[in-house]
Amino acid sequence: MDAETVCRIYEHLAERGVKVWIDGGWCVDALLGRQTRDHPDLDLAVDRRDEEDFAGHMRGLGYVKRRDGDDTAWNYVLTDGRGHSVDVHVFEYDEAGNHVYGIAYPYGSLTGQGMINGHVVDCVAPEWMLAFKTAYPPQEKDRRDVRALGETFGFEIPPAHQ
Repeated sequence: MDAETVCRIYEHLAERGVKVWIDGGWCVDALLGRQTRDHPDLDLAVDRRDEEDFAGHMRGLGYVKRRDGDDTAWNYVLTDGRGHSVDVHVFEYDEAGNHVYGIAYPYGSLTGQGMINGHVVDCVAPEWMLAFKTAYPPQEKDRRDVRALGETFGFEIPPAHQ
C-alpha cells in the first residue's frame, strides 16, 4: 500500500463526510511525518455509526470484503483486486465515552494527527500507538516502529523493543 493510495482513500472518505483514523504502520509513519518502510496494507479505525457509509464509499473505490474465515463484524479486510488491502477496525463508544462495541480503542486514543505525503491525517495518538505496538511479542518492524516513536516523542523503549 503506497502513500498516494492511502491519501486518495483518506481524502475520498473525508470529502464524503466519513471520518476515519489511520492505525498500524501507516499511523506510525504519519506520526513521524515520513514513510519509514513499506506497508502491506492500510489499517483504518471507523466509528460504527459511519460503517455503512464507509463501506459504500469503499465499494465505490472498488474495495470488497475478503472472506477468509478470520473476519468479524468489527474487524475485516477489504481488497480492490489490484493488490491493495484495508484492514478495517470498527468501534463504538456510548455517550459517556465507554467502549461498547468492536475494537477496544480506549477513549481519547484516536486524537492523534500526522502527515502522509504532505496531507494531514487523523490517527491514533502517539502514546497509544506506542502502547498498542508494545502489547504483543514484537517482530523486527515493530521494534523499529517503537524505537522511532520513542526517539521522536521521548518515550521510554521497553527492553523487548530495544
